[in-house]
Amino acid sequence: MILVINFGGQYSHLIARRVRELGVKSEIAPYDISASQVKNMKPAGIILSGGPSSVYDEGAPIPDRKLLELGIPVLGICYGLQLIAKFSNGKVLAGKLKEFGKKTLKVKKTGKLLKGLSRKEQIWMSHGDLVEGMPKVFTVLASTDSCPVAAFEDNGKKLYGIQFHAEVVHTPKGMRIFRNFVFDICRAKKDWSIKDLQGKLISGLKKEIGNNSVIMGVSGGVDSTVAATLLHRAIGDRLYCVFIDHGLIRKGEKEEVTGFFESKLRFRHFYFIDASNKFLEKLKGVTDPEEKRKIIGHTFIEAFEEKVLELEKKHPGIKFLGQGTIYPDRIESAQPSKEASKIKSHHNLTLPERMKLKVVEPLREFYKDEVRKLGSGLKIPESILNRHPFPGPGLAIRILGEITPERLRILREADYIFIDTLRKFWQYDKVWQAFAALLPVKSVGVMGDARTYDYVISLRAVTSVDGMTADWARIPDVVLEIASNRIINEVRGVNRVLYDISQKPPSTIEYE
Repeated sequence: MILVINFGGQYSHLIARRVRELGVKSEIAPYDISASQVKNMKPAGIILSGGPSSVYDEGAPIPDRKLLELGIPVLGICYGLQLIAKFSNGKVLAGKLKEFGKKTLKVKKTGKLLKGLSRKEQIWMSHGDLVEGMPKVFTVLASTDSCPVAAFEDNGKKLYGIQFHAEVVHTPKGMRIFRNFVFDICRAKKDWSIKDLQGKLISGLKKEIGNNSVIMGVSGGVDSTVAATLLHRAIGDRLYCVFIDHGLIRKGEKEEVTGFFESKLRFRHFYFIDASNKFLEKLKGVTDPEEKRKIIGHTFIEAFEEKVLELEKKHPGIKFLGQGTIYPDRIESAQPSKEASKIKSHHNLTLPERMKLKVVEPLREFYKDEVRKLGSGLKIPESILNRHPFPGPGLAIRILGEITPERLRILREADYIFIDTLRKFWQYDKVWQAFAALLPVKSVGVMGDARTYDYVISLRAVTSVDGMTADWARIPDVVLEIASNRIINEVRGVNRVLYDISQKPPSTIEYE
């Protein structure tokens, strides 16, 4: 087993997942776990995660220093590297130069940790502090133009560190580094497989829910569909699925989702609720993105509870609310760790304190690509599994600023045209997610020799594996041109279309 010590980093759980991908069991522990507790767990290796703090911050999460003295190999990543440096009398500079995004790693020596890497490699940085120097017992393996110590090792004390994030997909050789650490340095054994999880998940749900029933909101997306299917396998017709139209769904969404659940998945209890007026009335005049998410989340629960009261008259025993929450949702909402930095609230993580239902989340420990693998094992149709992610708050977080019927109409049509164009030119399945967003500004244009003053639409398409990091997709120019021309010509109220080429991080995939 490899133990990951969590310092609140956005990628802490992703590290554990990378280890699992190698076929080795991994567990996550809080930063304040004692060295004696770790010793009793008998891990083959320890990984210190990144985190939002500086080692010099007052109240910064500082682990038991004796962790480095157990004789167990330790790999520090980002903040974890800085901790090892501080404990080992290295020189850590606070906030001298911040690095985010793609960088070039210059490998001086491969050592054990970087075995198999070339002299220059692409890496992904996300840090404020950096290490300027280490004691002579350490071998500095690599650097970047602005970071003199980007990787080091001390084989005698079994201490290793990298300043960059090997766990994200935009560090192409990241898995090679983990393989070097897990197998060559830690000598860990393969003992874990995602194929073994389906039965365990279903068994766990049966035990958790007992003889009670579950009501669940479904969107037709990958997460809610896989979660609902797992619940259905566990409790059968005691699952009640509800699709709530909050007025923020895409064009044709109602018909598509209803067809999925009634015709393809053949769920007995599927209900459609049109609550659009209630949602839009509560969102009137609201511009703050966090407030939007909270209103939508709370209104969702209200709608569910109303449906529960209605259903309980005929079907008593509904005690649980099923949700398709996946791990990135919890990470961005700062739930996995008290040290994590909150990025945004997710609609299914902003529940009223006095909610009447208990929450059951079958996928809370998984990432998007793992969810798809689970779905494939459950024989869910590829047409569902390959759908692009769509956020619970829907178009609300793709309209920056106030939500109005006019803005919804514009965005709904623009988004439909963009996706339709991608499908027609065989680009849809080449990107991880694509959508249109409406910016709260207007620009001058000319149409039919007349001046216009209309909205700006931003198109976004990204490549990713798990949604934790993302790069902008290189959509062919001709496809973007066709989409832009169609939007401007077919959607009344738009005279300018942009294409977003920002990465995550520092940006997020969604706009709010």
